[in-house]
Amino acid sequence: MTFDDGLLDDESALARADTRLRRLAESGSRVRREAVAAADVLAEAVERLNESQPRAVVAAGPDSRLLRAVLEPVCPVPFVAWPGPGLPGWAGGLDLVVVLAPVGDDVATAAAVAEAVRRGCQLVVAAPEDSVVAQHAAGRYTSLLPTQTGDQLAVAVTVLDLLDRVHLGPRTDPDVVADALDEVAVVCSPHRDLATNPAKILAIGIADADPLLWGGTVLAARASRRVAESVRRATGRTALAADAEQLLAVLEATSPADVFADPFADPGGDLRPALVLLDDGSDEPAVTTTRDRLAQAAREHGVRVETITSEADGDVARYAAMLSVGTYAAAYLSLGMGRG
Repeated sequence: MTFDDGLLDDESALARADTRLRRLAESGSRVRREAVAAADVLAEAVERLNESQPRAVVAAGPDSRLLRAVLEPVCPVPFVAWPGPGLPGWAGGLDLVVVLAPVGDDVATAAAVAEAVRRGCQLVVAAPEDSVVAQHAAGRYTSLLPTQTGDQLAVAVTVLDLLDRVHLGPRTDPDVVADALDEVAVVCSPHRDLATNPAKILAIGIADADPLLWGGTVLAARASRRVAESVRRATGRTALAADAEQLLAVLEATSPADVFADPFADPGGDLRPALVLLDDGSDEPAVTTTRDRLAQAAREHGVRVETITSEADGDVARYAAMLSVGTYAAAYLSLGMGRG
């Protein structure tokens, strides 16, 4: 399927994609909405949880992987992500169980919440008030943060704000995250043309390629996986997010580009890879060395290199901003390929 970059500035084409692009533009407002809705319960939960530090933190349910990416590097007590059913056998009254359930209809998550209540765990649940998960969360040691939007990231930011206030997570200010998302919405707006729109530029850069995505930090790596998912859904093509050694194997096996090749004479030819680096500004030597190694391997084999960056204040805000840019790019890819 060919890519027409002219569609990215075409008013009628953009109108067809308005619903998707509008939802991306409203990401910041959803973060603020969740924070406001949970403010009173969150304050009460902070007061209760500050009385004593838990022995361990368990993030339960299928959305626990995002909390793991944020908390594992910094949580001062043992942390476990438990995406499967139930809870670890050792979890009990000395431990804090955290559950993200933006929709709240997952039966397995509801069962895990009920098990936490039965064992007397400290419990923080983010779910709609009338959901199945919320119904199973009622208990003496439960804090139910009522969700409004069904947006996993917005709900996670509220929970991370709570964990920040009780000294179990990194600094997370919902207003800062929302501002970062609003800034992305401005610079990646459909009304900003190809020359100055980073998401449109990225979409064009990987339109005729199979993207290889890499992030050096834990959060950047998670963002790379989420962006790869968005690209696959948008295009139906391969998009691989992986560790550096796996990507190096692909890069080093790529034949140098033929400068005389005519893509119009052989439109069915195999797509070449394009390397997409998610750079959240980490200056750790291991990260910068690996990033330079990947970029050098790409240059040596004639592979295009694209970069997603963010200068937002804080790890969570940079993660949100990079993910948003990549998701915008996937939307513009879909638009340029005529998929709506």
